[in-house]
Amino acid sequence: MAYPLELGFQDATSPIMEELLHFHDHTLMIVFLISSLVLYIISLMLTTKLTHSSTMDAQEVETIWTILPAIILILIALPSLRILYMMDEINNPSLTVKTMGHQWYWSYEYTDYGELNFDSYMVPTSELTPGDLRLLEVDNRVVLPMELPVRMLISSEDVLHSWTVPSLGLKTDAIPGRLNQATLTSTRPGLYYGQCSEICGSNHSFMPIVLEMVPLKHFENWSSSML
Repeated sequence: MAYPLELGFQDATSPIMEELLHFHDHTLMIVFLISSLVLYIISLMLTTKLTHSSTMDAQEVETIWTILPAIILILIALPSLRILYMMDEINNPSLTVKTMGHQWYWSYEYTDYGELNFDSYMVPTSELTPGDLRLLEVDNRVVLPMELPVRMLISSEDVLHSWTVPSLGLKTDAIPGRLNQATLTSTRPGLYYGQCSEICGSNHSFMPIVLEMVPLKHFENWSSSML
């Protein structure tokens, strides 16, 4: 999860988020190089009065500054499209969980387990115990198995919401009357926090999401105790 004064992304927990972090660093380096070149040229123009008349209207220079930006855009677009297709790809999910957004809480239904469903409300500040995180703790966590592909079906019963878990690289809109899907795979156990990322009303800030990723054996024990 995020910590105070954090300037970068949260630590990646899924392969998709790792790819997103690599793409961010790749694009940021290109932006840094372009900005440095432009700043260098501007500083030269401001500090010298010498001009080279043959380069002011040279065909070669115009060709370079037309082709070079196109090449840079291709270097950005290709890895971006690759990640987009990876995010939409769902191969034989081991588990399906249906998520419904409400004003202002989430409800979850494990469709593979019959009657296993529950609502997830934020824990009020007055009921927090030592070590709990304010505005992020919930009364019922979403327990999922790690290292297995999980499909999330996301919708809403009232207004627009957005189911978001940054460390997993997930952000999917919950739209009334429409069923969106996302896939997640966690590479390690732990607690992963998120919040609604769509302005959905007065209590928009009080719709946290907590995923508890556990080994498959512990997940089976939990699901048996819940049924």
